[in-house]
Amino acid sequence: MKKILLIGAGRSSSSLITYLLQKSYTENLHLTIADVSLDLAKNILQNHENGIAIVLDIFNTKERQKAIKNADIVISMLPAHLHLNVAKDCLTFGKSMVTASYISEEMKALNDEAIKKNLIFMNEIGLDPGVDHMSAMKIIDDIKEKGGKMLLFESFTGGLV
Repeated sequence: MKKILLIGAGRSSSSLITYLLQKSYTENLHLTIADVSLDLAKNILQNHENGIAIVLDIFNTKERQKAIKNADIVISMLPAHLHLNVAKDCLTFGKSMVTASYISEEMKALNDEAIKKNLIFMNEIGLDPGVDHMSAMKIIDDIKEKGGKMLLFESFTGGLV
């Protein structure tokens, strides 16, 4: 089984967790939902046979590293400013990582090491960016196909709740 560690069981995680649990049978996945609130993680998991809920204080280095070491891939649904230590641990233990957050300068600084270790660090995989980028490209492509010219493009969105 492929072991996925999902850190952060807040509101932005629920749809992803539901999706991964649905895919767990066909894709041979086991999901560990790690959150500072065990009740929250258990509630989202709903006793699914291909998942477990654990308490994880990401500021506790030993706990965080143990959870990451036991995973095949890590999904961090934490706020962007909390990804760095998770990412550094992923580098230490050779784990690929996915986040929904924009790439910070600190995360960019880890890119070369991730490449050297043949790891994938995918950031900006969420609503914004993600869906907004795909929607924008469709509109831009339509404009270009009709002979139009882009003069300016700006995109705005709020938090996913």
